Amino acid sequence: MTVTVKNIIPRKQVENAQTTQYIAVNCKTTIDKFTVTNTSTTNTTFSCNLVPLDGTVGDANLVLKTRPIAPSETYNCPELVGQVLESGGFISTIAGAPTSLTISASGREIV
Repeated sequence: MTVTVKNIIPRKQVENAQTTQYIAVNCKTTIDKFTVTNTSTTNTTFSCNLVPLDGTVGDANLVLKTRPIAPSETYNCPELVGQVLESGGFISTIAGAPTSLTISASGREIV
């Protein structure tokens, strides 16, 4: 078994359409840290799904639903820390407004 610690989602702005941010390819992935920072001047919502292989984004895999992020706030997403994606599973997110939120995630890929 090989464990690789990596930045699974390099810092980027979150799209205001449901978007896949990371896929666990041929590995199991544990999320160690996941942050969302509001870089705008208004409250903006954030939602995140952890979708299994062959699954689709929906309420059954929703982990954060329209969580308000205040201006200049960095939210550490305790709901996501420690979650595990099996091979083929993915992280999908959506922001309530374009160019308002920046995300970053680190974790361990286990092969």
